[in-house]
Amino acid sequence: MMVSSISQDITEIVDAFSADFKRVRDAIHRAIVGMDDVVDGTLITLFAAGNVLLEGVPGLGKTMLVRTLSKVVSCDFSRIQFTPDLMPSDITGTNIIEETTEGKRYRFMAGPVFSNIVLADEINRATPKTQSAMLEAMQEQSVTVMGNIRKLDPPFVVLATENPIEMEGTYPLPEAQLDRFFMKLLIHFPSEDELCKIMERTTGELAATLSPVIDRARIIEMQNLVRRVPIAEHVSRFAVRTVLSCHPENDLATPLVRKYVRYGPSPRGVQALILGGKIRALIAGRYNVSADDIRDCAYGALRHRLILNFEAEAEGVDPDAIVEEVLSKVEMPLTEPRTG
Repeated sequence: MMVSSISQDITEIVDAFSADFKRVRDAIHRAIVGMDDVVDGTLITLFAAGNVLLEGVPGLGKTMLVRTLSKVVSCDFSRIQFTPDLMPSDITGTNIIEETTEGKRYRFMAGPVFSNIVLADEINRATPKTQSAMLEAMQEQSVTVMGNIRKLDPPFVVLATENPIEMEGTYPLPEAQLDRFFMKLLIHFPSEDELCKIMERTTGELAATLSPVIDRARIIEMQNLVRRVPIAEHVSRFAVRTVLSCHPENDLATPLVRKYVRYGPSPRGVQALILGGKIRALIAGRYNVSADDIRDCAYGALRHRLILNFEAEAEGVDPDAIVEEVLSKVEMPLTEPRTG
C-alpha cells in the first residue's frame, strides 16, 4: 500500500510538471510562430536554472521570444541593450554618494542584472570586458561591487541574444563566458507557411493578449524537482561518454573530433546533458531518464562548448556535424547485474 501511494504521488508530481511546462509553452506560441525546438530549449534552460544563448540574424524574433516569456511568467524582467560603450557598472550597478541629515554616505544603486529574467540583447556587440561582467552573475547568481558580494534573487536566468560572429560590429564571446550558457540555440529563417502566419499576426489589427500562467514560486519548485529526478548509472555514463568523445585527446574521440576540435566541452557540458535529460523525461511524463533524453539535449548543450581549430574554421565546419557524428558512434554502457 505504501509503495503504491508513493508511486501515485510521484505520478501526480510528474504530471503537474508536464502540464505546467506545456501551459507555458502554449502561452508563448500564442505570440511566437514556429521555433518549437528553440522554445522548448529556452524553457528547459529556465527550469534547469541555467542561461541560454540565442543566435540568429536580426529580425528573426530572438528578442520577441524573450519578451514573450517574461509576460507569461510572473517574474521581474529587465533588458540590457549591449553596445560598444556599455560599461560593467551599467550592468551590475554602482555605489553613489548621497546627502543625508547625518552627512554624506554611499548607497548602492542596483543595476538591471538584479532581476529574475534578464534579456542581454545583442550581447556580442559589447566589448569582452563588459561581457565578462555577466560571468559571476551567470555562474554564482551574485555580483561583487566594490568588494561587497550581493546575491541575486531566484529564479535567475540570463537570456542572451547575439548576431552571428561574422557580422560587422560584433565581438566573439570569450570561451569562459560561452561555457556559462546552459544551451546555445540557433534561430533559422522561418518557412513559407510560418512567414505567412507571422505576417498575419504582425500586420493585422489584433495582437495576442498575454498574461502570466505560472509564478515565481512554482518555477523554483519545478527547478528543485528537476534535481530530484533519478538517473541510472549507465545513462549517466552515456552522458559522460558523449562529452569525452568530443575531446580530441580521448580514446573515445571520433574522426571529426580528432581532426577539427581543439578543446572539448567542460564538465558543465555533462551537467547540461543530464539536467536537460531530466527535464525531457518529466515533460514526457516519466520519472527516469533515457539515453534518448540525453541525445535530444546534445546539440544545444555542446555546440558552443566545442572549440574548433583553424582548419575547421577555414573549411567552415559546423559544430552540429561533429555532435551528430559523436551521437552516432558513442555507445551506451552495459548495465551490470547486482551480485550478492
